[in-house]
Amino acid sequence: MGLAGLRRVHVRVEGIVQGVGFRPFVHALATEYDLAGFVGNDTAGVFVEVEGDGERLAAFLADLSRRAPALAQVERLTTAAVPPNGQPGFAIVTSVTGAGREALISPDTATCPDCLGELSDPRDRRHGYPFTNCTNCGPRFTIVEDVPYDRRTTTMAGFALCADCAAEYADPGNRRFHAEPVCCPVCGPALRLVGADGAPVSGDPLANAVRWLRNGRIVAVKGLGGYHLAARADDERIVSTLRSRKHREEKPFALMAADLQAARTLVDVPPAAVPVLTGSRRPVVLLPRLPDAPVAASVAPGNRDLGVMLPYTPLHHLLLGRLGMPIVLTSGNVSDEPIAHRDDDARQRLAGIADGFLTHGRRIQVRTDDSVVRVFRGRELPVRRSRGYVPAPVTLPWRFDRPVLACGAELKNTFCVAKGRRAFVSHHIGDLENFETLRAFTDGISHFTRLFDVRPQVVAHDLHPEYLSTKYALQRADVKLVGVQHHHAHIASCLADNGDPGPVIGVAFDGLGFGTDGTLWGGELLVADLAGFERVGHLAAVPMPGGIAAVREPWRMAAAYLDEIYGDAMPDLVVARRHERRWRAAVALARRGTNSPRTSSVGRLFDAVSAILGLHDRVTYEGQAAIALEQRADPDERGGYRVEAAAPVPLQDVGRALVRCVVDDLLAKVDPGRIAARFHHGLADAVVRAAGAVRESRGLATVALSGGVFQNVLLLDRVVSGLEQDGFRVLVHSRVPPNDGGISLGQAVVAAARGVPAA
Repeated sequence: MGLAGLRRVHVRVEGIVQGVGFRPFVHALATEYDLAGFVGNDTAGVFVEVEGDGERLAAFLADLSRRAPALAQVERLTTAAVPPNGQPGFAIVTSVTGAGREALISPDTATCPDCLGELSDPRDRRHGYPFTNCTNCGPRFTIVEDVPYDRRTTTMAGFALCADCAAEYADPGNRRFHAEPVCCPVCGPALRLVGADGAPVSGDPLANAVRWLRNGRIVAVKGLGGYHLAARADDERIVSTLRSRKHREEKPFALMAADLQAARTLVDVPPAAVPVLTGSRRPVVLLPRLPDAPVAASVAPGNRDLGVMLPYTPLHHLLLGRLGMPIVLTSGNVSDEPIAHRDDDARQRLAGIADGFLTHGRRIQVRTDDSVVRVFRGRELPVRRSRGYVPAPVTLPWRFDRPVLACGAELKNTFCVAKGRRAFVSHHIGDLENFETLRAFTDGISHFTRLFDVRPQVVAHDLHPEYLSTKYALQRADVKLVGVQHHHAHIASCLADNGDPGPVIGVAFDGLGFGTDGTLWGGELLVADLAGFERVGHLAAVPMPGGIAAVREPWRMAAAYLDEIYGDAMPDLVVARRHERRWRAAVALARRGTNSPRTSSVGRLFDAVSAILGLHDRVTYEGQAAIALEQRADPDERGGYRVEAAAPVPLQDVGRALVRCVVDDLLAKVDPGRIAARFHHGLADAVVRAAGAVRESRGLATVALSGGVFQNVLLLDRVVSGLEQDGFRVLVHSRVPPNDGGISLGQAVVAAARGVPAA
């Protein structure tokens, strides 16, 4: 065919198209349609020039999106006609570097079925090799140093390909064609087992690690995004030892089970949870514990749920397969510190916890904790968005006119960088309460701004002046600073999660957030859009006797609520008798307002009720008392406390009225499980009535639910059901957490919506 019969098209493909086998896919597709040209990576994504018969060319272009690799996400495909040149053949060309980076990086992905087949096949050269991967699976974000995504810009750069791997890498018919982390036992990383003193252990590292775990030792295992502490989960003595060494008193440990069948011996797995557990992201999924689950009580003390995940690397598959029992697999750190990911740092920080280290030579570029989700109405409800999800962007239906950095909150911190239509919410950083976590925060911002070529002109931050994230923002030079109220950021985050600009009725329930009136908010009813909000309702503020001590000791919130309701005529309650020596002092603090900031927080209301019911007077981790109250609720109880929600200020009297109902039932000897359920139902019903009152005055029929309290699926389900039955459209989270892990996204979209002038 002469040039006159040919067409040639330049194609630009944007989205997650690097590190997911997209170039080999394009090569195979062009070969299938007998087309000539080339494909390559650059800083914007994938570029293609393709030439051939017009009909075959059209079919090729249609299949680029329709038949894309499973891990690819094609966001946009643009074409432009160029002159044909008649050159035969189709090639993958050298990647192009330069400025203006727009390429997206794939999250780390669980081992695919093909690689698992090789792992278990004694005839395969990768049999039993713990770093097997291909274009469809393996490390991505945690090993990437720069874009475009090529081996030389990853932490695999130091591992030269052997002849066999190089042949696979160059073979268009092989699924490892241009798979950047490709390796094998000859040319890739190798496992090592070393003792707590750093001395190497002779023999097969994996077999020895399995033997150590079976015999009750604690092993630090180097994973995708950092080190984990592993221990057998069925032995109370071992799990208690791990708790003691890690200084983690009661917060639940995550478990890893070998497969879905093994997970079903631990937890009830509803059908909606199966694709979440077994999918490519492999988060920790919170599911109801089975009564006979073979796990020690100390794995999740007093908790009806267990957090379970399935193996997501070949090393995990080998470890669990040989061990034959579930293990605790928890972040490699001392409580409140970031996960250890550098080898020397891990040896130093974990030496007093782990009896040995199962490690290897592949460097981790970005520390990334496991993600955690719940399943709500068949969809994921993120609790912690990290490995497997990050750095996939939240793509929005509106644009950021200028690049934005949002610094997030203090607890469960994430940051967000945004430009164009994409918001890149970071991996979980943690609580910004020590130097190590702050360094992880600043290092992460540097990495993201370089990786995604975001040079912030606008920096958004929380209004709380003492947050380290706020202090960091205020130190930035040559940017426009935008302060965003905490609960407005929560509702804006839910709007962005759902691609809805508002306005909506926003219900923001959480622990604490700095309000515009100088009090601490947390039980808010807002009329909000992305640019602004009006506070139209809230719980009446009550004092927090002792300030931050009231967060650690929920009995103090019980004292504050009970004194507000009854004064000196408070009935004789066990919670007061348990703290008789300090009760009067706490009440006196509250009455004087000394070290007793006032708060409208629903989280603190949950704390008060939890203490009144005798569930938790003291907590060792954030949200513990509220979680206990949710789990104590009797699932068979259908009744709820009927309390006023709409006048004179929507929700104002709800907190005190609910506590009074709780006390009345407690004095009447009603079972605490029934009381806990009635409390949840009463609060939910009050929210529905309050939203109805706002609809009457404002004409709004959409409600957005956000804040950490809405991780409580009992409350969430009752609120959503009630609102929907009342004719509301309801927005909930599914892409970012409702807790403070989603705050940075909300801050980013608020800053953009305000259209602030450049600095």
